Amino acid sequence: MPKMEEMSRDVKMPSGVTTTYEKGILTIKGPRGVLERSFVHPRVQLKVSKDTVSTYCNRPNRREMGLTGTWWAHVKNMVEGVTDGFHYKMRIIYSHFPIKTSLKGTELVIENFLGERFPRKANVLEGVTTKISGDTITLEGNNKENVGQTAANIEKATKVKNYDPRVFQDGIYLVKRGE
Repeated sequence: MPKMEEMSRDVKMPSGVTTTYEKGILTIKGPRGVLERSFVHPRVQLKVSKDTVSTYCNRPNRREMGLTGTWWAHVKNMVEGVTDGFHYKMRIIYSHFPIKTSLKGTELVIENFLGERFPRKANVLEGVTTKISGDTITLEGNNKENVGQTAANIEKATKVKNYDPRVFQDGIYLVKRGE
């Protein structure tokens, strides 16, 4: 299979968003805040102009084409994060024992899960705002990876062990992404 001559993908910057790229660190500033990320590779480059950020590779092989697309997706998510942010909604579901949740520092404490005496804890990552109202937990933040990882931490903390999962469906589950 012959190699492609070059591969390039562009992300247009909306108004109010500024970008800088120095020493392998891309910084994007927008109305909701600032995000930084390291992009370093010997063959794949970022090209920053006034209104676009381009991921570029000359004569890429298969792995470099994949990396070019991955970098493009990361830049796109960073732009969406500083303009709109990411919002995840989780629901507390129980049928056996009422689950009580509270926020203590950077941990979400889950008490009385399946009647257990000791609380389970889930780590809330940096930059993620957590709101608990009734049986709903709302996660908001600018960094998509941190918001998604926090949701995964909460779901993992309420994983049912040593019981039949068809009967014991208690837990905290992700029900909605976006607005």
